[in-house]
Amino acid sequence: MTNSSPLGARLIILGGGESGVGAALLAKQKGYSVFLSDAGKLSERYKHELVEHNIEFEEGRHSEDRILSAEIIVKSPGIPEKNEMVKKIRAKGIEVISEIELAYRFKGDSKIVAITGSNGKSTTTSLIYHICRVAGLDCALVGNIGYSFAKQVAEDPKPLYVAEISSFQLDDIKSFRPDVAVLLNISEDHLDRYDYKFENYINSKFRIIENQTAADSFIYNLDDEVITKKLETLTLHTNPPPCLPLPE
Repeated sequence: MTNSSPLGARLIILGGGESGVGAALLAKQKGYSVFLSDAGKLSERYKHELVEHNIEFEEGRHSEDRILSAEIIVKSPGIPEKNEMVKKIRAKGIEVISEIELAYRFKGDSKIVAITGSNGKSTTTSLIYHICRVAGLDCALVGNIGYSFAKQVAEDPKPLYVAEISSFQLDDIKSFRPDVAVLLNISEDHLDRYDYKFENYINSKFRIIENQTAADSFIYNLDDEVITKKLETLTLHTNPPPCLPLPE
């Protein structure tokens, strides 16, 4: 998928960590008018990157009027929906996306293998990346594992991305669609973020496949009862074989 940004469109980023700064670099490169706002203190490394790329930012506060003038907002995954600024943004109807959504919109024809689950994400993602590298594929390791997907797309695009994806990152996707989605397991976790409702957390994890088509692959853990019970309630767009369970 390719996308274009209206020249000078106002894109504001909430949160100045790895994902936020990565999103700022990509958005700036693609022609957005970018402003980054962090209620806390930015690290010196990230401030240096922003200054180097001539990206405006603030720390220790959120300038409400400026933020609410945005045409699109990239919200860092660590910021919950109960945040007062997020509530105001939602009330105004401004489009909110995650950093992985922004990266997806500008990844071009590159392929994505995305891994999520309550446990084992980093190990599995690293293993898949290692296998791909040893097989001679030109790929990058990105996402929740530590390196911004958006920054990778901006600075060193690859034909294949192996991405560790958290539920927080999936909460604000729109069109993000991995060519291969891997769902390892689901257990009760982060329930404070999901109104203490396990079903909400399950739904968040399953967003990894919500935009997939019959041309894509979904690999899941057949031994995980939470996953298999949820699958019974879903209608999937499939071609035989419908899904690829992990081998025993």
